[in-house]
Amino acid sequence: MAESHAADGNLEGISDYKGPAGGWGALGAVARTVREQMKASPDTRALLQMNQPDGFDCPGCAWPDPKHTSSFEFCENGAKAVTWEATVKRVDPEFFTKHTVSELWTWSDHRLEDAGRLTEPLRYDPETDHFVPISWDEAFARAGAVLRELDDPHACEFYCSGRASNEAAFLYQLFAREFGTNNFPDCSNMCHEATSVGLPKSIGVGKGTVTLEDFDLADAIFCIGHNPGTNHPRMLSTLAAASKRGMPIVVANPMRERGLERFKSPQHPTEMLSPNATPLASAYHQVRIGGDMAMLKGIMKLVVEADALDHAFIAEHTQGIEALKADLEATSWDWIETTSGLTRDAIETMAEVYMNAERVIVCYGMGITQHRHGTQNVQSIANLLLLRGNFGKPGAGICPLRGHSNVQGDRTVGITEIPTEQMLERLDATYGITSPREHGHNAVEALEAMRDGRSKALIGLGGNLAVAMPDPEACFAAVRKLDLSVNILTKFNRTCLLTAKETLVLPCLGRTELDEQATGAQFVTVEDSMSMVHASRGKLKSPGPLVRSEPAIVAGLAKAAMPRSLVDWDAMVADYDRIREGIEQVYPDFHDFNRRVREPGGFRLTIAPDNRVWNTPSGKAQFIAHPVEAAEGPRPLLLTTIRSHDQYNTTIYSLDDRYRGVTGRRDVIFANEVDLDMLGLAHGDVVDVTTRAGRALKGFTVVKHAIARGSLAAYYPEANCLVPLEDFDPVSGTPAYKSIPVEIIRAA
Repeated sequence: MAESHAADGNLEGISDYKGPAGGWGALGAVARTVREQMKASPDTRALLQMNQPDGFDCPGCAWPDPKHTSSFEFCENGAKAVTWEATVKRVDPEFFTKHTVSELWTWSDHRLEDAGRLTEPLRYDPETDHFVPISWDEAFARAGAVLRELDDPHACEFYCSGRASNEAAFLYQLFAREFGTNNFPDCSNMCHEATSVGLPKSIGVGKGTVTLEDFDLADAIFCIGHNPGTNHPRMLSTLAAASKRGMPIVVANPMRERGLERFKSPQHPTEMLSPNATPLASAYHQVRIGGDMAMLKGIMKLVVEADALDHAFIAEHTQGIEALKADLEATSWDWIETTSGLTRDAIETMAEVYMNAERVIVCYGMGITQHRHGTQNVQSIANLLLLRGNFGKPGAGICPLRGHSNVQGDRTVGITEIPTEQMLERLDATYGITSPREHGHNAVEALEAMRDGRSKALIGLGGNLAVAMPDPEACFAAVRKLDLSVNILTKFNRTCLLTAKETLVLPCLGRTELDEQATGAQFVTVEDSMSMVHASRGKLKSPGPLVRSEPAIVAGLAKAAMPRSLVDWDAMVADYDRIREGIEQVYPDFHDFNRRVREPGGFRLTIAPDNRVWNTPSGKAQFIAHPVEAAEGPRPLLLTTIRSHDQYNTTIYSLDDRYRGVTGRRDVIFANEVDLDMLGLAHGDVVDVTTRAGRALKGFTVVKHAIARGSLAAYYPEANCLVPLEDFDPVSGTPAYKSIPVEIIRAA
């Protein structure tokens, strides 16, 4: 082994976590965050209203609600999301009097959001370097004045976070399209765009095809490139139930993750008192970063060679099988093993499970999509499922694991830069407007347009765009060049500090809070990752009398930007039923929307592959072959960005990552111990990670971890500096956060 050069202090806060996912650790974390954020507030009862038929939808992940809910339908990270929103902390005018923008820029992202909830509209005053309070009328007037002065409506970017409700998102896209642009950079562009773009070409729909009930009927579940313990913890209960029934759960992931290994449910007292936890993965394969397609090709190659195909299904419902077979035959096992980091024996065991199961579900996350070949990865999963007819039957299908709780719904109701002509025709007919037909900007294109001076304004409906994107240096400079930056938020974040010529911060209600409009209390709707649409009713008091709902803010901006608008914005804000009537007119699948969404649990949108209907140009599902040329020379180390357990996208709840044994810090690089030895490094060394283009992450501590050979991991967004803005999947535009070629050396 290499001689250790680590000082003991470098490993402070690094330990080996022995516990299961969930368990007493989760209960303790919930108790601490409730105590810290909500103090003695009676609003702690909000946790009991989460994911209930008459309550609000969790503002965290998009995992669906069971039909028969218990009294505790929330997880540790869902509780953190609620307490983060329902905090008693406030950033009021006094806060902004004390702190200049220059000072706030030196704060960490965690400290900025932890300061508390916004309470009134703000604008940046460059003369004093402070944010100062303004009235809503003045805020709308200032934004409207800049928007009306733009030479071209395409010079404005309309960013949307996945937490926006269907109602807010629908009004937002209506605003942008009447204004004259399809520029909709949104968080889908950064996560599951490969799904939205890739799956329609394979099966005719850009969504998952399974329901929660399908997990009770499956014969095997494959989990590829995701970490449920941190990113969608309520899935753990579903996986645990499947494990207890003896169902094989095959995991392929570069890192060993506790949330895929074993789980103890905090909501089951008998299980909590037991010394044992439920094992999850029946087999855990540590595929090399970027090796998923090679692994999938290996499985498919074995399925074809064994002739374990559903020939009747393939003949009746698909096209392209011969091209796929030819590609698989031409793919060598040497390339498969080298690229995937898995042995042929390991892949054969995966193929055996797949071939022996009549009904299979494949779940995947951003470990599949955030690559230069993310769309190819998604279509390869579809190919695998099509080989044995694993669509259109109970207990089988594809399950993309979405992030934000309504990121899928926002897309469904129009937040897309590539709208269909049929959708635009219905929108125009409903509201008497003329929508633009040119495709708009996705997230990468929007930042490029701002950087190049082609876009002059940015409106952000939630989120933290500049921090979420790769290449922060370029993104920060791009936002600072704008004529207008508008941020509609519950909490202050770093994007607010990137001051344009006119910078406004507009406080909005959160998912947990009561939304009172002219006709009384309103509810909103969301769509989960399995296409269920249901109501969400906030109950908590607003953080301040000047805080407005997202639909009301969108309508105010629209009226200010378009004084002669043809849309009756006030009528829709007064009664959200009118917004839903508009959604129903533009999207026929929402027929009878207001009645159906008032039924407990809501309703499911039509997923055509469930009925073996394929809305592709040919009317059949498509096998799509992806020939890959073997790379010459040694493969570089590949680094993936990851989220900590105390994090949701760019929101960092604390500096801890319990399941990976990290406490109070984020300046770590996870590496395989054998790789460290070969590089002359040791656990605890301080290192620099660099790219060939000269990008660098300096002074981080390298930590040995159970990660695949040739693979490294570092936290997002800290490692975003390693990803150039132009490094993305050319088909979907998704930045390649998960496969960054790097070198690692001991820091000078």
